[in-house]
Amino acid sequence: MAKQSSKDSYDGSQIQVLEGLEPVRKRPGMYIGSTGYDGLHHLIKEIADNSIDEAIAGFASRVDVYILKDGGMTITDDGRGIPIDKHPKTGLSTLETVLTVLHAGGKFGGGGYKVSSGLHGVGSSVVNALSTRMVAEVSQKGQLYRIEFERGGVKAPFKKIGPTDRPTGTAITFYPDETIFKETVEFDYKWVVNYIRHQAYLTKGIYVSVQDERTDQRAAFYFEGGIQSYVKNLNIGKEVVGDNAFYVERQVEDTMVEVALQYNETFIETVKPFANNVLTPDGGTHLMGFRAALTRVINDYARKNSLLKEKEENLTGDDIREGLTAVILVKMPDPQFEGQTKNKLGNPEVRRYVEKVMNEYFGYYLEENPNVAKKIVGKALLAARARRAARVARDNVIRKGALDGMGLPGKLYDCSSKKPEESEIYIVEGDSAAGSAKEGRDSKTQAILPLRGKVLNTERARLDKMFANKEIVAMIQAFGIGIGDSFDVSGLRYHKIIIMTDADVDGSHIATLLLTFLFRYMREVIEGGYVYLARPPLYSINRGQKKQYIYDEDALESTLQSIVDQKEERGTAVDKDVDLSKQAGVTLSRFKGLGEMDADQLWDTTMNPEHRVLSQVRIDDAEQADAIFTKLMGDEVSLRKTFIQTRAKNANIEDLDI
Repeated sequence: MAKQSSKDSYDGSQIQVLEGLEPVRKRPGMYIGSTGYDGLHHLIKEIADNSIDEAIAGFASRVDVYILKDGGMTITDDGRGIPIDKHPKTGLSTLETVLTVLHAGGKFGGGGYKVSSGLHGVGSSVVNALSTRMVAEVSQKGQLYRIEFERGGVKAPFKKIGPTDRPTGTAITFYPDETIFKETVEFDYKWVVNYIRHQAYLTKGIYVSVQDERTDQRAAFYFEGGIQSYVKNLNIGKEVVGDNAFYVERQVEDTMVEVALQYNETFIETVKPFANNVLTPDGGTHLMGFRAALTRVINDYARKNSLLKEKEENLTGDDIREGLTAVILVKMPDPQFEGQTKNKLGNPEVRRYVEKVMNEYFGYYLEENPNVAKKIVGKALLAARARRAARVARDNVIRKGALDGMGLPGKLYDCSSKKPEESEIYIVEGDSAAGSAKEGRDSKTQAILPLRGKVLNTERARLDKMFANKEIVAMIQAFGIGIGDSFDVSGLRYHKIIIMTDADVDGSHIATLLLTFLFRYMREVIEGGYVYLARPPLYSINRGQKKQYIYDEDALESTLQSIVDQKEERGTAVDKDVDLSKQAGVTLSRFKGLGEMDADQLWDTTMNPEHRVLSQVRIDDAEQADAIFTKLMGDEVSLRKTFIQTRAKNANIEDLDI
């Protein structure tokens, strides 16, 4: 190998040293995850979490969030206020130190906070670095103090403004830097409302509000019941087991353990584990302790009260958690999260603490509520029987599938590519539409799976019923990722699952049934961004040799009006008394369904990657999605009726906030 020339030498001059907040602006993703929508809204969390920490510590009773007309965000609290005295190490005011020095804050020991959601303590300074402008105002002893920054640097130095009506508190205003957040710098009101609502649930007795000055929308929350109220909210629309939710709050050494739970008559488990108000979606030691204790206590109760026969095997955790809604909240001085995203709690001692509290107090709850206890055990026994039936049914499906060529359904028209990243599967309603799709597709990358009729409503069915449904089984086999305890999304055979149904009420219903199945039993497929809705056209407009496809009523009217306007501009007379399509002088055709399209039409309009319109299905708010599926597909007719009546004029599956 040739020796490098001297100009390529590597020495100290090539080592870049970033000072102050420069590293944040250089690599923002390291601090906030991304510079897109999620990263932008993470800024709110970093500031608001500091205010919530004041409330958790018992020093604040309210937090107010304002989305400003000029694009900024203001977050205020009535806590102690960030200290304004001179910091012993920096020589600056503590306020300026907190907002300009990474890892400076009250969350690294020294008694600032016993419990904090902002583990890394870099939030305020990171937001400052990524904002074109930040203004911090602190009220202390009836006096107001202020400092202003520009892209992390001091613009107007710290100074005392004078008397204020607010004895104590902090107000932070910031404006995201559009050179950093190139995708968007507009805050989403719905995101903010959802965030502060959760904080109100997790910090009982705190008043939180949000006001959007752009639209004058407002929302405020106060939950005296805390996570008890949260559980009740999660169970809205579901038939619950027992009137009162179980709730316990106990201190174990230096950790506060708080648990609320209530069963419902669905087959879905909904458990939300939090550590210091931070959602840990991947669980951790607090969730492990909860599950172990829940399984032990219910099995012990069932044995003690002869609800389990002597020779009958113990109920499994999955059996016991069917229909469970629970919130677990632990608060501790030094949470150890796994990874920067804080998705999993790692403190080993917390498992023991949660188990101890649940073993004792949930045991008392069952003894004191025997009717509820018997219903919970009875529900788990039914789940156990269904699990055993599902295992037999699944084994039968696997045995039959093994004879059908690699376990794929016989009705599947597979693609030739074996690369999941370029392969896509169309789930098509009806044989005629499937026939056209098969003829018109790109057989290298596009597979077709026809469905006959409406699939099983999986909102009201256990796995044993699903294995008896041919359409559900065909999808499980085609996707290649299993279901239940055998589910593994890494084996997905197609990285685009495209639901293609007619653009009518029946088509929307079928699409909703399919989405219900995917959301309840293969949620990771949606979360991975693999699920799409095809959007077939409603009309075709023919103008001589030119054909144009129209996808909704509004587009039809505007297109026809545009053609008419062009004719008038050219001086062509138009009869205003006739139908708009006749004024335009075009032939208008309405597609009643996919089956009416021939292979070429279906390819041109709905399957050609260059022209087709696909809507990616995303879960922006899992709780809201859960509530919508419960309303649309659950047993409560009144909820579904109200939902439909209030949205009938704008009914469109693509408008659902899933």
